[in-house]
Amino acid sequence: QVRLVESGGGLVQPGGSLRLSCAASGTFVTINTMGWYRQAPGKQRELVAVITSGASTNYADSMKGRFTISRDNAKNTVYLQMNSLKPDDTAVYYCNADIRTSYTRPMHSYWGQGTQVTVSS
Repeated sequence: QVRLVESGGGLVQPGGSLRLSCAASGTFVTINTMGWYRQAPGKQRELVAVITSGASTNYADSMKGRFTISRDNAKNTVYLQMNSLKPDDTAVYYCNADIRTSYTRPMHSYWGQGTQVTVSS
């Protein structure tokens, strides 16, 4: 069974920084694209950033220059460094990964349980 476990959320003041981590565990043969999404109260879940297995990245426009996504393939972990945080960044942040559990099965998209990020003074 595959699990994605996020950590690193919390309360931070405007202008501050946080680093989120998401580690994949379980039995699998390949992890393809990994990414971060967020959902604020009353809003739809939106893309934050994604990174391929080859380290190509893509960011939502509002996060460019402030957020950095990275991954450690040896640790099956994706990170999100968030700088210059704003109150509008307050949301539950979800990790996502496309994972193949065996060579006879197709890639499947998995989600973490989410971690709360609150930006407030």
